[in-house]
Amino acid sequence: MNIIEAVIILVVLVLLSNVLSHFLTAVPVSLIQVTLGLLWSLIFHITIPLETNWFLLLFIAPLLFNDGRRFPKRELWTLRGPIMANAVLLVFLTTVLGGWLFHLLIPGLPLAVGFALAAILSPTDPIAVTSIAEQVELPPAIIHLVSGESLINDASGLIGFKYALAAAVTGTFSLWSATGDFLYTSLIGFVIGFVGMTALQMLREVLRRSGINDPVFNTVLQLMSPFVIYLGAEAVHASGVIAVVTAGVLAHVSENRVVEDLPEQRLLVERTWDIIVYILNGIVFVILGDELPHATRETIADPATGTLGAIGYVVVIWLILFVLRAGWIYVYARIGRLWGKWRGHVTTGKPVTVATAIISGLTGVRGAITLAGVLTIPATVQSGAAFPERSLILFIAAGVIVMSLVIAAVTLPLVNNQNAVLLTRGSQVDSLEELTADEDMTDEQAKMLMSNDEAKVYLSRTAVRTLESLRRAENQRAAYDLILDYQFIIRRLQMRTRPSAEVQHMIDFERQLRQVALEGELAQLEELHADGKTSSWNFRYYQRQIKQRLASNESRQRRDSLPAWRTARRLFRHGLRRVRILLTGNDMAGFKQERSLIERETAKAAIRRLSKFFKAHEVRKQVQQRQSIYHLIVHYRYRIERRTPAVSPDPRHHKYDENLRELRVRALAAERTAVMELQDAGRITPTMAANLRQYVNYSENVLMLGEDLQTEATR
Repeated sequence: MNIIEAVIILVVLVLLSNVLSHFLTAVPVSLIQVTLGLLWSLIFHITIPLETNWFLLLFIAPLLFNDGRRFPKRELWTLRGPIMANAVLLVFLTTVLGGWLFHLLIPGLPLAVGFALAAILSPTDPIAVTSIAEQVELPPAIIHLVSGESLINDASGLIGFKYALAAAVTGTFSLWSATGDFLYTSLIGFVIGFVGMTALQMLREVLRRSGINDPVFNTVLQLMSPFVIYLGAEAVHASGVIAVVTAGVLAHVSENRVVEDLPEQRLLVERTWDIIVYILNGIVFVILGDELPHATRETIADPATGTLGAIGYVVVIWLILFVLRAGWIYVYARIGRLWGKWRGHVTTGKPVTVATAIISGLTGVRGAITLAGVLTIPATVQSGAAFPERSLILFIAAGVIVMSLVIAAVTLPLVNNQNAVLLTRGSQVDSLEELTADEDMTDEQAKMLMSNDEAKVYLSRTAVRTLESLRRAENQRAAYDLILDYQFIIRRLQMRTRPSAEVQHMIDFERQLRQVALEGELAQLEELHADGKTSSWNFRYYQRQIKQRLASNESRQRRDSLPAWRTARRLFRHGLRRVRILLTGNDMAGFKQERSLIERETAKAAIRRLSKFFKAHEVRKQVQQRQSIYHLIVHYRYRIERRTPAVSPDPRHHKYDENLRELRVRALAAERTAVMELQDAGRITPTMAANLRQYVNYSENVLMLGEDLQTEATR
């Protein structure tokens, strides 16, 4: 297959996986990507050729650079000792002890290959680690510890993998030579990363002072940084892995100083990196699914292994890694607590229990770095012979990745007692800092805090109240349009924040409301037809439409899940009616007026039915039910306003865009005020407040971008 076609197909599969993840919320998107890659390989028998050098450059360099760039600075410095211990000593322990156990477990597996397999299985997915640790409410120190080491163990694991792999390929290993080579590659890699990133930062500063401060140019310059630094380090036989991690951390530390007068650049850089990590991480897992059939066939065909034997290896190796990780975290935390008491330090927080250590062990989800590394194992060794057990190693690595994802996804809701979602690298998370806890916060303050989604609901409701206060006869259509948008946002966020039982109760109540409103529409339509105000064509069309919506509402069919299909069908039927009107010579203007009359009068009837329902039932004290009624009434009011005919040569509808822009600006100002109110009341942390202000700023940027595009189009 042509490389361009392969890239296009891979990206399409990544997009499809994220669409499916919105419907399969309990399944991590990485597993969906593996499944799609597997299906693609089985159906079309496509194999994607992999070259070790470009694969490392294309995937390892940008992913590790982004990890370093996203690392929270405060936790890196505060917990530098424990983080480095976990990232280096735990990886070393896993490589040596785990590799030796793998060698004993699998007959015919050379010791060097066992070390290589253990080393590449050491790195953990930073987003998955932090999301699990945060959602199960681990102690803040443990959260920062496991999240911090997950960002650094990528480098240590890859370095260990490199030396073990070299020993397996060449068949020779010298401890003194490896030690000297390790010191050289590590130190020179660190220097190249530090000097290279410093030089690039200085170049950006010189260009900025010279007037070359275009955000797009500077963004592309930063995107090229990991590739240039990685290639520079590898050119002098240093560690490109350490170089890009160093460059990423340095870029993060000096980021605010460099772009303090270019906020639009920060926005562009962050979103661009999100896109790159989103695509690269997804492609890696799709490639894993594509490679699975080949590794599986060779492994199963081997009479010494077989299907059950290969699966057994995966389970046992995952258990070894889990025990090593959980045991290390428990022992290290205990030793650290005893050391603190011996030195006279006051220890705060709950001690690490066995249960906490087990949950911390479950945070060891393997991800894209493990997969990217194991896919670079060569097919042959230096002598020309086949690499020992390559297909089995690929099968085991893929199995451990999938098993760690599945176990984490299954156990996370059990220990959290909520509909928790496992996030992985490439998930839509703005920053790791959003997933970390605040160590300085008391339990009472933590209980008062809103979640990010709850705060956004508060902001949207504040905007709706502001729009209602500004609604006048001349701007009603724009006001209702914006209110409907905010109501949609509120509903979507509430569905994510509320328990499943409460969500189901809300859905049932809304079905009851739609039933009341549709019955009112149908009764009014029949009355209009009986009075001779509608033609038989329009009466049958709207009657069929309302009855279909009633049947859908009663049978709980999810027609709303296919809005594009419903819209296409409605447009097709509308076109057929227009053709019939033209062929029979009827008046098109009269047809449109009749349609407007029907939609206005049926909407008014629906509002009357809903108002009567509201007065007759005890729903006034239930905020959520009042919101549901209000949302439906606003929908019908908007329909009335949209179908109201113009009454003057310069109708108010011609000022729709101007009214919409003015109301949107006022609503955004209300949202900013709401953020300040929440922060002053202690309902959100300063970090959350900054993120919410950024959320409002994004909306304002979109508004201004639309105005700029409209201005250019009118020139």
